[in-house]
Amino acid sequence: MSTIRGARERARIEVTAAIKGEARKQLAKEGAAKLSLRAVARELGMVSSALYRYFPSRDDLLTALIVDAFDAIGEVAEGAARERAETRPPTERWLAVACAVRAWGLARPHEYALIYGSPVPGYIAPMDTVGPASRVGLVFIDIVRAAYLADDLAVPPLAPALRQDAERMAADFAPDVPPAAVAALVAVWAQLFGLISFELFGQFNRVVEAREQLFRQAAAELARSVGLPGVRTG
Repeated sequence: MSTIRGARERARIEVTAAIKGEARKQLAKEGAAKLSLRAVARELGMVSSALYRYFPSRDDLLTALIVDAFDAIGEVAEGAARERAETRPPTERWLAVACAVRAWGLARPHEYALIYGSPVPGYIAPMDTVGPASRVGLVFIDIVRAAYLADDLAVPPLAPALRQDAERMAADFAPDVPPAAVAALVAVWAQLFGLISFELFGQFNRVVEAREQLFRQAAAELARSVGLPGVRTG
């Protein structure tokens, strides 16, 4: 019986992968808003009722794709930080992670758009997406934490009106990082992904040609804004 169950599980994994692979092709062609379970089933030569056994609704399939995308970009960020953990200071780890995230977005623009682009009409992301969505942010938090514990973080100023929000955010996801640095990190998070989105979605066309250099310089400046000193942009 265990052999039969193993074969069934392998078959399920293969079919699930095929469904998600075809769905990603649809994302590239039509965008997330037009993702259709019937169209995916048709392209795979499946009847719709069979596909529904794997993903009961379009939203379930979207959630699986979103989780996969967040996990993929999270693995890239974690890998970039881990490769430099022993030999590079936090400042250089920051820049390496930022550039790795940008490279992932450029290589997989449709998945990037799914998680950082316009919301899909009618779709509400479930709690299942929260953990994967946090992975990149936690890498940046770890880098700032390392600098702070090494007494190498110049804690940025904090407007009094932001004090309450900053303390709440620090308590929620970075209790051992100064609230002012956490508030700066949230702002930097938005700016980093804003730069990537501008590049991917065409806002830099006929404006910026040296886009990698612009990104590296901006990422270095953003590192300084959270208190990390001396990032070398190369």
